[in-house]
Amino acid sequence: MEEMLGNVAGARQIFDRWMQWEPEDNAWTSYIKMEMRYKETDRAREVFERFVSLAPKVTTWMKYAKFESKYGTTTKARAVYERAISELGEYAHEPELLMAFAKFEERVKEIERSRAIFKFALDSIPKSKANELYQAFVAFEKQHGDREGIEDVIVSKRRFQYEEELKEHPFNYDTWFDYVRLEEGTGDADRVREVYERAIAQKPLSVEKRSWRRYVYLWIYYAVFEELAMKDTERARNVYKEALKIIPHAEFSFAKLWVMAAHLEVRCKDVAAARKVFGRGIGQAPKEKLFKSYIELELQLGNIDRVRTIYEKQLESFPANCRAWTAFAELEQSLGELDRARAIFELGIGQALLDMPEVLWKAYIDFEIAEGEHSKARDLYSRLLERTAHVKVFISAAQFESGIAEFERARALYKRGDSTLQSADAKEERVLLLDSWLAMEEGMGEAGKPDEIRAKQPKQIKKKRPITNDEGQTTGWEEYFDYIFPDEAKPQALKILEMAQKWKKQKTDESA
Repeated sequence: MEEMLGNVAGARQIFDRWMQWEPEDNAWTSYIKMEMRYKETDRAREVFERFVSLAPKVTTWMKYAKFESKYGTTTKARAVYERAISELGEYAHEPELLMAFAKFEERVKEIERSRAIFKFALDSIPKSKANELYQAFVAFEKQHGDREGIEDVIVSKRRFQYEEELKEHPFNYDTWFDYVRLEEGTGDADRVREVYERAIAQKPLSVEKRSWRRYVYLWIYYAVFEELAMKDTERARNVYKEALKIIPHAEFSFAKLWVMAAHLEVRCKDVAAARKVFGRGIGQAPKEKLFKSYIELELQLGNIDRVRTIYEKQLESFPANCRAWTAFAELEQSLGELDRARAIFELGIGQALLDMPEVLWKAYIDFEIAEGEHSKARDLYSRLLERTAHVKVFISAAQFESGIAEFERARALYKRGDSTLQSADAKEERVLLLDSWLAMEEGMGEAGKPDEIRAKQPKQIKKKRPITNDEGQTTGWEEYFDYIFPDEAKPQALKILEMAQKWKKQKTDESA
């Protein structure tokens, strides 16, 4: 306001009083901008001095240096950068500040000064923060220096850093990965192999799988390097063999390693060798992924009998695996072997323990429906409902019947499900079933009886219940929704009436 009225001195006094409260950066910037609007460079510089003394941050010093670069001299701007590095101490080792300093020297044609700052920054800043700085230095050298020479310097420096890190932490596999990528970038195969050999020599001390996960990828990357970069499949094969020897398969294994070793043999057009790898893997460490990859290979080759043998072996190892039972049966279905498929499904649902029985039952029912065997599908639903009273089974069975226009059968299933869920006091499940039933009746047109189902719909009411802690003490209350069905409301009303009559009789006796 004061500035708008032309009272610059008054505005300055207000800013000075405001600055005594040490406000945020925007306030200082506004003060400086006001001074520069009136070409008061010295006054703006004084404000910056107060600013950096009260808020000694990297961003503050960078603003000051940028100001001097624009309105001051090269010497003054350089002095600001040097003061920032000196006064901030270890906090000055930020990529933004040092990169800005180096680029400033580059702009004023002080190439050697800029190079020295880049090198100082790369020595001081942690590797995790230095990626952008490295790229800026490489771009700088491409423009001003000898490209090959400086790249060698950077590689040597990074190599030294990795060596130092690995002296302290030889089992830090992420550092080994970074080191290998560095050497692969140089194109020196002997150096790459040397680093890989040193890395895989650092076998985990623990016999826990999580400790081996990153380590195993060193072997995988080594084999891929030999096969793809060096085109040496024999070396790659040997890497996989040594890796599979060193894994303690009795405790755990890695299916990916077996699969990649087998796929290498396939690419070498040695299917027999690939089968041997898969066979050894299944024998030493049977895993679902290993069986699946082996089956995919034989399917591509068209060896159906081998595929059946592998499925049988898998189901011997994992009889509870519903995905395997389903996949095996679907294979037979695709081959037109419907009796085989049914036999597999029957064996599957007959297992005492299954990891996802609902998946297997659904697949079996869908199979019969797809083949047009409605009576067989109905029989399966009947057998399933003998085992479970889950609402989704009742709904699925009823929808199946309505889908083939057997509406009376569908109604019978809905009624049975409603009665079963009512007895189990499964209110939310019962609501789901009634909603599905109502949708069917509404979709039947004049033949439907939606009003009867609407009459069964419950009322939703809000209730409160206590929240208890582990000691059984009430710590609060929470609201929840409950459902009151018409067939539940009547007994409740009768009970209230009975209590009222009892109270009235008691009052009459007392008055007598």
